[in-house]
Amino acid sequence: MSTLYVVGTPIGNLGDMTLRAIEILKSVDTILCEDTRTTKTLLHKYEITTPVLSYHSQSSIGKADAIITMLAEGKNLALVSDAGTPAISDPGSLLISQIREKFGDEVKIAAVPGPSALISALSISGLTGNQFTFYGFLPHKKGRETLFKEIASSERTSVFYESPHRIMKTLESLNTHLGIAFPNRKVVIARELTKVFEEVVSGTTSEVFTYFQENKEKVRGEFVVMVEGK
Repeated sequence: MSTLYVVGTPIGNLGDMTLRAIEILKSVDTILCEDTRTTKTLLHKYEITTPVLSYHSQSSIGKADAIITMLAEGKNLALVSDAGTPAISDPGSLLISQIREKFGDEVKIAAVPGPSALISALSISGLTGNQFTFYGFLPHKKGRETLFKEIASSERTSVFYESPHRIMKTLESLNTHLGIAFPNRKVVIARELTKVFEEVVSGTTSEVFTYFQENKEKVRGEFVVMVEGK
């Protein structure tokens, strides 16, 4: 039976690789990755010489077919993302769905747990993680304001990812939807997790927005935004 290993990799600090992840990546026939250059940096650190094959959101149908053929031939594969756990706000979920539909139980799909920006951020936020809603990356336009209204009315912690290009606009929208009705609701921003400039900023929407307005040099890197439930 072929196996597809879904392998979590570091979100920043390359030292966060697990021993099992290293062992699996060394043993499989091919590693599927978003960006071969990014993955090869990680592989070089751990002296992993396994061949890599790119698979990302823009990959053709033919690429997925080639991967399915490899599994049909009895090969073992590992799926990694550029950072964190594959299939979480990541195109890997589509591939996994196709493999399950094609092979059923004939191909084993195994999780090799590792870092996740979502869980890492929640663990140091001080917000309750008992119940939360994860939105991934918010849409750029259609439905965006509807989601902010949903987040404002939610009784659960809301979590989503944001890019440095949109974080200020996002904080401004949160301030609009929360600032008047819920002025004391806490917002926590985690950026550059596990990296040299890791930072967690916590406060009301107004306080967090003001902080990044006054510290524009910190509007960079990847952001995890967490909003306290009402």
